Amino acid sequence: MPYAVYKVMHLLGILMLFLAYGGVINHAINGGTKTTNIWRFSSAVTHGLGLLLTLVGGFGLLAKIGISWPWPGWVIVKVAIWLLLAVVVGLAARSAVLGKGLWWLLLLLGALAAYMAGVKPF
Repeated sequence: MPYAVYKVMHLLGILMLFLAYGGVINHAINGGTKTTNIWRFSSAVTHGLGLLLTLVGGFGLLAKIGISWPWPGWVIVKVAIWLLLAVVVGLAARSAVLGKGLWWLLLLLGALAAYMAGVKPF
């Protein structure tokens, strides 16, 4: 596939992840529970597909620019961020207090991932 397809796939996955996080965290902050969340399934599907598209698109981009094992440090940081984004959704849905903290943490993780991809510092 062309580079542009992987780029769009990767960015769409990121948008889907943050859309799902916004919905889940907003629901928790406003006092919602697991049983009252009528969008729970849609949020989970959006989150899961976002993770998949981000991963496939990211590794497609790495292949297109000729990066293979051993990965440079910036790729390892981005994979670690992806893993955090994969598991932290469960915490976001559990409580308003966690959701408020995760709201800002997710923004920082997104900024760090963008920095790593744009600057490739190591």
